[in-house]
Amino acid sequence: MALYLTYVIVGISIAVPIGSISVEMIKQGLKNGFLHGWAVGLGGMTIDIILIVAFYLGLASILKQPFIQIPMWIIGAVFLMIIGYDSIKNADHDITLPDERPTKSWFSSYGNGFLVAISPGNIVFWLSVFGSVLTGSYDISNPIRFIIIGVGILTGILLHDIGLLTCVSTSRKVMNRSMIKVSSIIAGIVLISFSGYFVYEAISAVKHFFKSFAVCRYCIKEIES
Repeated sequence: MALYLTYVIVGISIAVPIGSISVEMIKQGLKNGFLHGWAVGLGGMTIDIILIVAFYLGLASILKQPFIQIPMWIIGAVFLMIIGYDSIKNADHDITLPDERPTKSWFSSYGNGFLVAISPGNIVFWLSVFGSVLTGSYDISNPIRFIIIGVGILTGILLHDIGLLTCVSTSRKVMNRSMIKVSSIIAGIVLISFSGYFVYEAISAVKHFFKSFAVCRYCIKEIES
């Protein structure tokens, strides 16, 4: 129980920094209410579960290879750029006030969260976050410990999502249609900013790759000489 509660706190800490999923949750929560924002969070958590299983199976080491990460950063940047642009373009669409019934389906909001989370750049970002926490926790002789840690992290993320959306739902009660539209535009700008961050990471990864390659070539020449 102590191990579980410890990693619940770790999960909350991981989820607190605003990321692309949090931005989409806030946007959908303001537009369509608590359940739709939570649906986005659950879509993101689906990818979190897949990543934890990937770590358990040892697949994370493959995804961390530079020749795989670099194109994933670039594709993720394009993906978030498109989502951000769509958020700005359709800022006045699918808005329901607290006394209105949402026209958008719950599964559609879940799909939004899933698509944002499955963005290759976002997966690389979460691999770096989960990697530092989970890789050192895996012990082949005690897999139950790893499962408890994974469940604890997911619980922490879920608690963060519920807390965040409770605040969003409370704020939504005093917002009008124009304010929600502006919030959607801001969300789009933030998502586009994340795409810029992914481009930066891709460039950094390329520089690091060629630097490492140059060092290896130098070492080989020194050995041959």
